[in-house]
Amino acid sequence: FVCGDDAVIVDCGMAFPDDDLLGVDTVIPDFTYLESIREKLRGLVVTHGHEDHIGGIPYFLQQFHLPIYATPLTIGLIGSKIEEAGLSAVSLLNTVHTGDTIQLGCFSIEFIRVNHSLPDSAALAITTPAGIIIHTGDFKIDYTPVFEETADLGRLSDYGEKGVLALLCDSTNAENPG
Repeated sequence: FVCGDDAVIVDCGMAFPDDDLLGVDTVIPDFTYLESIREKLRGLVVTHGHEDHIGGIPYFLQQFHLPIYATPLTIGLIGSKIEEAGLSAVSLLNTVHTGDTIQLGCFSIEFIRVNHSLPDSAALAITTPAGIIIHTGDFKIDYTPVFEETADLGRLSDYGEKGVLALLCDSTNAENPG
């Protein structure tokens, strides 16, 4: 997300190759655009700890030295990936909890509890001068989660009542019919 002289990144995953990419083990992000706005980057915010959301972080850290914000379990998983890659960027890791709000430049970002197949997942309410953006991350509606509290649907509703400029809703394995 870019606003004026500030930019934040949400998630930094990797993909697993399709059958037509023989010999390719992983597909990592292309950071070319981020390189062009390097001076605006204020931080990386992570919704949860699955590979398609954190797998690119070791590659990212080879080019960028930015603070990373995520919930405790996600920070633990990212820390392990950083250590495994032989990087010394653990000092960049910042633990937040659902309900916390951080300020990165002109962006105010609240972490909102959601349920997913991995505990400690968060949606993001990103308040900008232009309006509020809700980024759900991966989520499911689960009224009886086994290991955690239910999603904070009330908080999401609060933002809905304020007015949301854009809803970015993640959808794993959605296919383009065209």
